[in-house]
Amino acid sequence: MNFSDRIQVTEVGPRDGFQNLKAFIPTEVKQSIIDTMAEVGVKTMEITSFVHPKAIPQMADAARIAAATLEKHPHLKAYALVPNLTGAHNAYTAGVRDVNYVISVSAAHNRANVNRTKEESLEDLKKIGEELPELHIKLSVATAFGCPFEGAVAEKDVFDLMEAALKRGVTEFALCDTIGVANPKQTGLLSKHALQAFPNTVIALHMHNTRGMGLANALAGIDAGLYIFETSVGGLGGCPFAPGAAGNTATEDLLNMAHAMGIKTGIDFEAYLRAVEIVKEKIDENLSSNMARACKYEHVF
Repeated sequence: MNFSDRIQVTEVGPRDGFQNLKAFIPTEVKQSIIDTMAEVGVKTMEITSFVHPKAIPQMADAARIAAATLEKHPHLKAYALVPNLTGAHNAYTAGVRDVNYVISVSAAHNRANVNRTKEESLEDLKKIGEELPELHIKLSVATAFGCPFEGAVAEKDVFDLMEAALKRGVTEFALCDTIGVANPKQTGLLSKHALQAFPNTVIALHMHNTRGMGLANALAGIDAGLYIFETSVGGLGGCPFAPGAAGNTATEDLLNMAHAMGIKTGIDFEAYLRAVEIVKEKIDENLSSNMARACKYEHVF
């Protein structure tokens, strides 16, 4: 296998990790977790989502989180998810300049997720670019590996969506295993072919761990040549509009694997575990990640 000596870990816990939780997390608790992760070396983070609070009440404090984070951590690349043009305007007003926009490869999931057709989502993407040219837009390609409603997803359909977004000015993508059905062979092939098909773009991998293959899929992505991986503290998360979707690949598990293999991330792994402890204490004591429960072990070679 081919292993690079460095990868970038993008923390998505404050948005993708928290959005599914029913009990509202106090804003100050969310902020303390964001602050802790930013202070231990996390350079890129998805901090919130500018969705309507009726759709996802957990994100009702998006403007407050964005303002505080941008003020405290000016060097953090802080993304916010925006589901539509209105969300993009709200994010811009709050000071956000990096946004994550989501379109599903699957028409059925796109309708369930954002209540619109893919064509309508693409039209909104075009309007965001025209009305807010200062925004940097990353497109999360949802259901790139499989759909809970339509089943298998063809590689051609993934690339057709990416090509349509490219024509609308998008040059950064995340291939998302929305319900955690991907396997390492599939992940490696799609990652490799995406890099070949879109050589002048930035491509990340966002793998859920529903069936326990999140780390294996990340490893396949590294072998294929990808270097950006989106993960969540504690393994929290899952799409609220995808039946059966479970948590993300845990950030601490990916950090542990990378550091054990000599792959640099720029994040202080031991210090990052402080954020995990806050999540265990304040949000969920039964986290799904391995490193939230593992004993400490010093590697001796």
